Parts: sequence; C-alpha cells; structure tokens
Amino acid sequence: MKTRYVILLIVGAAAAAATIPDHARSQNAAARPSTGMLGILQHGDWQCTLPGDAGSAAFVEVPEEGFRIGTASSYLNDEGTGIYLMRGNEVIFTRGPKKDQRFKRLGENTLQKLNRDGSPSKLICTRLGGAG
Repeated sequence: MKTRYVILLIVGAAAAAATIPDHARSQNAAARPSTGMLGILQHGDWQCTLPGDAGSAAFVEVPEEGFRIGTASSYLNDEGTGIYLMRGNEVIFTRGPKKDQRFKRLGENTLQKLNRDGSPSKLICTRLGGAG
C-alpha cells in the first residue's frame, strides 16, 4: 500500500475517533474489565447483603442477588447459569442472568458490587461455604 494511503487511513481513523462523544467513550471504558492476571473465585454459595441499621439487623440479605460459584468460571442462581471473568480484582459476569454486573474483589471471600459508572455500591457478597 502506498504511504499516502496509509497516512489518509490513519488521519481518517483519528478524525472518526475524535467525533465519539466523551460520555460514550467513558461508558465503553467502564464496561471493560481491568487489567491483571486472570483468576477464579472460591467455589461455593455467595450471600449478598446490604447494610442494616443500629436499631435492627447489622445487615439485610438480598436473596435475589445471591449466587453459587462452580467450576470453569461458572455460576448459578435462581434464574439460571452463566459465566464470569475475574481479571485482577475485578469480576464481571459475562453471560447468564447476572450479565454485565461488575464487582470489586475485596478479599478471598468478599465482593462489592459496582454501579454502572464504576463507583462502589452498598451491596456486599460473601462466600458462605464450599461447593459440596
């Protein structure tokens, strides 16, 4: 390919990228998993809760958010099965009923759900036990 055509292609691609609105670029960036080593979550049942208050329970279970981690990066909940990807300390559910939900790994057995904009939500999921 001639040099001038390559230059025209590069300039055209840069111009096209510049026309993408800032909010669209940031949404795409928020949807991508972070960098880091691939990993897996501990197998077993994960219970998800919201903080309670001083006058009652310390936490309030949200059963519809709970799930069970199985083999081969799979999960199961009351609505069906799916797949997740863990890269670094970020978990993103890529298929199934929790598709596009993202979590930050706080520890070996604790996840915090992230809002669509990437900010932390109040929902915390904790592994209860083994896969048995």
